[in-house]
Amino acid sequence: MNVPSDEAGRDRQALSGTDYRVISLIVACSIFMEQLDATVLATALPTMAHDFGVAAPAMSVAITSYLLMLAIFIPASGAMADRFGARRVFSAAIAVFVAGSILCAWTSSLPLMVGARLLQGAGGAMMAPIGRLILLRTVDRRNLVSAMSWTLVPAFLGPLIGPPLGGFIVTYLDWRWIFYINVPIGMLGFVLVSKLIPDIPSEGAPARFDFLGFALCGVGLGCLLFGFEMVGQSAVPPQAPLLLLIGLGASASYLWHARRHEQPLLDLSLLKIETFRLSVIGGSLMRITQGAQPFLLPLMFQIGFGWSAVRSGQLILATTLGAIVTRSFTPRLLRRVGFRNGMIYNGVLSSLGYAVCAFFRRDWPVWLMFALLFCCGAFMSFQFAAYNTIAYEAVPSSRVSAANSFYTTLQQLMLSVGVCAGALILKSAMAAGGHAQPLLRDFSVAFLIVTLISLSSTRWHLAFARDAGHELSGHRAR
Repeated sequence: MNVPSDEAGRDRQALSGTDYRVISLIVACSIFMEQLDATVLATALPTMAHDFGVAAPAMSVAITSYLLMLAIFIPASGAMADRFGARRVFSAAIAVFVAGSILCAWTSSLPLMVGARLLQGAGGAMMAPIGRLILLRTVDRRNLVSAMSWTLVPAFLGPLIGPPLGGFIVTYLDWRWIFYINVPIGMLGFVLVSKLIPDIPSEGAPARFDFLGFALCGVGLGCLLFGFEMVGQSAVPPQAPLLLLIGLGASASYLWHARRHEQPLLDLSLLKIETFRLSVIGGSLMRITQGAQPFLLPLMFQIGFGWSAVRSGQLILATTLGAIVTRSFTPRLLRRVGFRNGMIYNGVLSSLGYAVCAFFRRDWPVWLMFALLFCCGAFMSFQFAAYNTIAYEAVPSSRVSAANSFYTTLQQLMLSVGVCAGALILKSAMAAGGHAQPLLRDFSVAFLIVTLISLSSTRWHLAFARDAGHELSGHRAR
């Protein structure tokens, strides 16, 4: 196993001179901004469409343009960090994101909004992967589990509070405040990164940039993300199958290219590392369920139960509270049970937690549903903290940037697949029942099927070695 020594870890922590919790919180705030902005705009689109003088459906391009930049630039994040330095790229990403946010708030037409969202997305695409890379390079191995679990909180919080926050701002303020709230957070983050995060150089000379791989990845991932988003709509646009076909073709071309390129943009040879491969496969299956959940739950509460968006959002926040609480004892729990046992048993609990959602009904006590969703968030938080840490256990330090780009790209794609899967299953259940509006039993079918998808990850959890990650968790397998 090719891992940095404990002495190297101590050297990195000494170089930083900063408590790992501070670094984790700085990274977590940047991820929160990126995650929030990907979802907060949805509820403001009708109001913005009125101000711009366009039809509301035309405003969807303001969301898809942001997703496009994520698909294009996330794969390139590792190469850019190696060439220009992780801290420098991270600071630049925050600055670009804030500049894009200001321009979004100042726009007065849809074309200008699209241009500003493209700029904002370019910055947002770099913040999450480079932030995780900084943690991997600066935090001591014994603190890595705790540091990684901090970054999971905004990953849960952003998508869940985005829509209700957008609705609140549009109702009581002006939609431009959706973008203005990023400015003070971003400026504070920029200052803290400059003062508290060290500039640790990359190991070895940076590789020559893979421009063909960059183009193929951008086309492939962009078309797949757009295609998945369109398939999830109530009326599937006719261009959705074409986009998916182009995305699959470009992705297949990239696979052919990567096998022949000496240093491809996304290095597929990393899958030869057992813990990385198992974490990627198991985590991808679990993220399909996690991606479907923010899509299915609000619809069930608002359409199936007839609740308001505010009441629905308040109940769904239980999952975020569960994730926050779990963060505090995740390292101790992993030290006690180990990565393998933790992922096996908690993976089953995580899946079954969402299976319980299939049986929610309007006459259930609200406190009971809140408690169950709290547990869902807690289980998923632990599971993804384990994935995000064990994935890098055996990755050589010289390949951490490449591994981080690969992992983050696939993570973004699988969450989108989860939304698509939830929408497809729900529409299929509606079609089988012969009704235009989803009924509660349709939501039940959707929850149970996505549960089976995440349960299938158990096979890959069992394949982990019994002592996998023992240096990271402190657990000693008997």
